[in-house]
Amino acid sequence: MKGVIGIDTSNYTTSIAFFDGTGGENCSKLLPVKQGELGLRQSDAVFAHIKSLPELSGRLFSHIQPANITAVGVSTRPRAVEGSYMPCFLVGYSHAKLLSDMLGVPLVEVSHQQGHVAASLWSAGHMELLSHPHLAWHLSGGTTELLLVKPEGANVACAKIGGTSDISAGQLIDRTGQLLKLPFPSGKHLDALSCEAANKDFFKVKCADMTFSLSGVQNKVQQYHAKNGVPAETAAYALRCVAYAVFQATRQALTRYPGLPVVFSGGVASNTMLRQVLAPLNPIFAQPQYSTDNAMGVAVLTYRSVGV
Repeated sequence: MKGVIGIDTSNYTTSIAFFDGTGGENCSKLLPVKQGELGLRQSDAVFAHIKSLPELSGRLFSHIQPANITAVGVSTRPRAVEGSYMPCFLVGYSHAKLLSDMLGVPLVEVSHQQGHVAASLWSAGHMELLSHPHLAWHLSGGTTELLLVKPEGANVACAKIGGTSDISAGQLIDRTGQLLKLPFPSGKHLDALSCEAANKDFFKVKCADMTFSLSGVQNKVQQYHAKNGVPAETAAYALRCVAYAVFQATRQALTRYPGLPVVFSGGVASNTMLRQVLAPLNPIFAQPQYSTDNAMGVAVLTYRSVGV
């Protein structure tokens, strides 16, 4: 079966994927972060990708023949906007360029954010939306953006229309995890803890014109934990604050852009509470394993760009 390769080297995960137009396989590995720390310096992230990518490539190519690869795609920057740059994406680019030159196939460059949108639509069974305008949330460790997505050739154009004005949802979650002495990244650990909570407390974040601030919520979470002292309740409090802020912004967006589907991507989008709170708005969620950073979306966009 012929198909394409996609590579993504974000600040959280090394990943390489194969896509044949219908299905595929994603091989990924989280970057190592020491207990108590919130992420890696770029130099350390680059080193981790350099170590992991050959191993993951070997795993994928152990059963995929090079002759069946028709193109190689790679995310080269966080977002498809002027000035968007992060050194760790250079590792993926150099690996992808070497593969494309060796195989004599086209190299397709996309952004990490565009890959997230494509992965969410593919895993949710809504590939048709790549050819139609829709709303999309990119909720991750470094990004909390509400996007108006429109088709742009074989790719998509993502225009920010809302989201956070300061720290991201992922940053708030990871800082809460640090407060509770949880591993990094803390999303799945907070998610599991929150299921044990009994209270429904949260701080209602103000949202105007689809935009909100989460920096003050961090202080509220710390105050709540100092008063309550129960990790499960603190985890639920933080996640509920995020979920209702996103709910308000989404509802405002649907008023401004009535009838457009809303798609959720990024690691935070795999959170159980967020999915429950947003349910009344009929959102489209990616499968949890394709909400987090992965190369499948890059491969999907690459396939659309070159065909087979």
